[in-house]
Amino acid sequence: MKYISTRGQGGAKSFQEVLLAGLAEDGGLYVPAELPRFDQDKIRSLRGLPYNELAFEVIQPFVAGEIPDAKLKGMIDDSYTTFAHEAVAPLTQLKSHQWIMELFHGPTLAFKDFALQLLGRLLDYTLTERGERAVVLGATSGDTGSAAIEGCRHSDAMDIFILHPYQRVSEFQRRQMTTVLDSSVNNIAVQGNFDDCQAMVKQCFADQSFLPESSGKKPRLVAVNSINWARIMAQVVYYFHAALELGGPDRAVSFSVPTGNFGDIFAGYIARGMGLPVDKLIVATNRNDILHRFFQSNDYRKQGLEHTLSPSMDIMVSSNFERLLFDLQDRDGNALAEQMATFEETGKLSVSEQRWQKVRELFDSSRTDNQDTCDAIKVIFDRTGYLADPHTVTAIRALEEVATDRRTPNVVLATAHPVKFPQAIEQAGLDAPKRPHHLKDLLDREERYEVLPNDLNAVKRFIQNHLT
Repeated sequence: MKYISTRGQGGAKSFQEVLLAGLAEDGGLYVPAELPRFDQDKIRSLRGLPYNELAFEVIQPFVAGEIPDAKLKGMIDDSYTTFAHEAVAPLTQLKSHQWIMELFHGPTLAFKDFALQLLGRLLDYTLTERGERAVVLGATSGDTGSAAIEGCRHSDAMDIFILHPYQRVSEFQRRQMTTVLDSSVNNIAVQGNFDDCQAMVKQCFADQSFLPESSGKKPRLVAVNSINWARIMAQVVYYFHAALELGGPDRAVSFSVPTGNFGDIFAGYIARGMGLPVDKLIVATNRNDILHRFFQSNDYRKQGLEHTLSPSMDIMVSSNFERLLFDLQDRDGNALAEQMATFEETGKLSVSEQRWQKVRELFDSSRTDNQDTCDAIKVIFDRTGYLADPHTVTAIRALEEVATDRRTPNVVLATAHPVKFPQAIEQAGLDAPKRPHHLKDLLDREERYEVLPNDLNAVKRFIQNHLT
């Protein structure tokens, strides 16, 4: 399996090169040169497999030849033994044709655990094999940070630096990161928004000269955000899991996905490209609705950021959207590079009417504001007894707005446990859920984090001064 940049430069790369690089040298994102294809008989043969065994079957073609199968299988097995539910991603039925796939039974109670538990092990294996050290650098709008820390903290080969927007994540989310006091873990609260944090991460990857040498070697900067292909790869698995549980591949399934950065739903697009019958992919957003505006009116432009009750989606620009644009440009990296340069200059882009109509055949979208979020949490709980977090509820509500075939199973991706967002639950007029046993004392634990100005040089100096 070889990988190429969406912006067309740098040539084909191996899986391990892409794993360690994160962002391509030309500023693009890595994607497979060709997707592995599963025919219907192959998909049918995967029915009934435990989640870890299904994950190996789906992931192995992306890694083949670079990590021995036995090692890869061991890493996958270890990753999902950390989950609290034996099914790993259980399905709960809400209506005759509507299911919730709960992706919050991992150690940090968010869907990011599916990818980051595995990513940490893949990085540790690869760095150890190469005798290298890495600086893990990521930006988080809420859940990626704690999942990355939990996935990478046990490796002696990595220092971890996570940027989050100061006072713009929930207290629960912040404390999941800042109460990990390992010497290799560093949390930075940036006095800006998530897009500011993400922009600084990208700038650090573009110019890594600020990293000092140690013992004659320079550490490698490694991405844990969903710009890292391995994140997408791991998330593809649960689309296969849900479809197989609901009759796939002999009937198609539709998915409604709360997403700001487009990575989680792009994994569904990849699953479809691999041969999984997917009828619709529905993008659910909050007031920060750049994706919704594109899918409804071919208008992808930056607007001011709003602070909402679903903070993990408080994003102005969706990093992974570039991967879809690459396909819409017929995988022409030069054309995509020009388009992204125009977007950087003007803050807006659109595609041809023909291409937009083509993408609309698969994708639809919905937007939910704060009041509708609270109303929907209450209505769904009163109607079904199911308590959904403020991100998941945008995807449930999207199914009320977007027409789908009622004979097609609709799966909502529940991306976080409601305990992480007590403010939204209480504003909906409900009691905040109790914290799981392993996090019962979270709000009493000692915290450690640094508040820094929205300044790239300040962040670089902090990293330089805190390498172990």
